[in-house]
Amino acid sequence: MKTRDKRFALFSALEAGSSFWTREIAAHGVDDVFGRVLAKQYDPIKYATIIEKVSSFNVDSAQIQLSSCRSIFLTPEDTDWPLRLDELEAPPIGLIVKGDASILNSASLAIVGTRNPTPYGVRIAGDFAAGFVDREYSIVSGGAYGIDSAAHRGALAAEGRTIAVIASGIDLQYPAGNARLFDEICENGAIVSEVMPDVRALPHRFLTRNRLIAALSQSTLVVEAAFRSGSLRTARDAAELFRPVMAIPGPINSPASEGCHRLIGERAAELVTSLADAIELISAL
Repeated sequence: MKTRDKRFALFSALEAGSSFWTREIAAHGVDDVFGRVLAKQYDPIKYATIIEKVSSFNVDSAQIQLSSCRSIFLTPEDTDWPLRLDELEAPPIGLIVKGDASILNSASLAIVGTRNPTPYGVRIAGDFAAGFVDREYSIVSGGAYGIDSAAHRGALAAEGRTIAVIASGIDLQYPAGNARLFDEICENGAIVSEVMPDVRALPHRFLTRNRLIAALSQSTLVVEAAFRSGSLRTARDAAELFRPVMAIPGPINSPASEGCHRLIGERAAELVTSLADAIELISAL
């Protein structure tokens, strides 16, 4: 079996974002870790499910599955691999990509926020997305309802490109209500997943994929977020990579803006009130 196929087998069996398996692959390489798994040199009880998945992996069936989804398996050895991801503490073993994989290396801005935005937040997310694509940036977000959708739509309305990083398999298009939006994104952008097709989104996978949103982007903008929000996790992931984090202020009595105010108050994000502010901040770095 080729090294690429062994990587594909490990990708199909291992939970994304695992520090242990990342360290193992970094230290020993894909071929060695694959061989150790098959030889049951890792705890055969603790890792029984992983061993079974790797042992039963059929690369031809997996490729047919990807082809039916019009997607590809992208690895660090491929020319389109986004090198920014290698800065993560636990970089992905690979990615499933539908659309134009080359966009993953473009200048990009992440726009994230609540699934329950106010009309103000929707307008701001769309306006900033449109303004950045006019300046040749791609917009990265998570494909969810709310601010994510507003950011993707703002980019598309301005005839720009956008990337959706999702927590489910590439074929599931979660949430289902955004199926048409995902189709539009793929026309000249991309959808990215760190799990195999047919794998459902689970709560912890949203947090895991947030690090990809942060790492794919040169900067992250939080538009509206609750005091405790997955968007704040994305902001902190970006900060850990020393990428600029920006936040839009809102009304002081708006629960939807409490997370943004928290980031600004903790000096974890720069306050921006206009597109010019954001461009200036990113250009200065």
